[in-house]
Amino acid sequence: MFKESPESVREKGFKNLVPMTPDSFGYSVLRNTVHSDLYKKILEMSEIMDFPIEALHTETGPGVLEAAIAVDCAENAADKGALFKTFMKVLAQKNGLMATFMAKWSMDCPGQSGHIHVSLFNRDGTGSAFYDPNQQHCMSKIQRNFLAGQQRLMPQFLCMIAPTINSYTRLIPGFWAPTYATWGVENRTTALRIIPGSEKSQRVEYRLGSADGNPYLTVAAALASGLYGIMNEWEPEQQVEGNSYEQEHPSYLKLSTTLWDAAQQLKKSTAARELFGNEFVDHFAASREWEEREYRKHVSDWEMDRYFEII
Repeated sequence: MFKESPESVREKGFKNLVPMTPDSFGYSVLRNTVHSDLYKKILEMSEIMDFPIEALHTETGPGVLEAAIAVDCAENAADKGALFKTFMKVLAQKNGLMATFMAKWSMDCPGQSGHIHVSLFNRDGTGSAFYDPNQQHCMSKIQRNFLAGQQRLMPQFLCMIAPTINSYTRLIPGFWAPTYATWGVENRTTALRIIPGSEKSQRVEYRLGSADGNPYLTVAAALASGLYGIMNEWEPEQQVEGNSYEQEHPSYLKLSTTLWDAAQQLKKSTAARELFGNEFVDHFAASREWEEREYRKHVSDWEMDRYFEII
């Protein structure tokens, strides 16, 4: 959130923008209380528009807010994510502010994520398909298969989840965003975090999710990859214990570092073509390649500063 307008950001050339609040005040009672009027407007809007917010608070970084949208079925959850992003920007501008969902607006600040918590329940109403109290971490065989599908296909589906040039500035070591398709139990340095609990709460957190992603495509990728793992009865790799960034991982779990490379992974993915169809895969991958080519037409400030005088 910024103390800016559509006019002011353009006048400044999108530089020297002023966040709504300074410094990193994660979970701040002070910040939340000072801006309680704005919070009330956000919460009221979320109820009226049927994307109720369970929690709203400051997160790490200047002007950063985190909102947890209440659980719902997959299609409704995607609807609510899309509505939240659109109308949060509307509400901000109506209150003399601007909201952005860029993955990273400054390399001096942490990135912005859009994590997804996924549960799976049996169609016949017999409860959670993920929960088995007789297994380690209460993980049923179905949850292990689901997790394995998410893990194995994450590199192939990456550009569906991280769809912009800017997305890849967030996926760097040490900033709570994954660089490999790893998993762990209650481990926030991995791409997939298993959250053991009761039959109601047993779930997996898809921590690759980015704030700049399309909620429909992100949810589709997270869900379809898991279901594909169940269909094929895959088993996940060894779980990561401790700091994932400080450990070695198999090369096939590495996530692409550019949008172009991620698009190539999607194009050659048999699973993506089977799950989403050739027409979608070809069109979406081509659209991501186009985005990369458009980016290459521009000279960055870094290049000017680095090369103009000395080369």
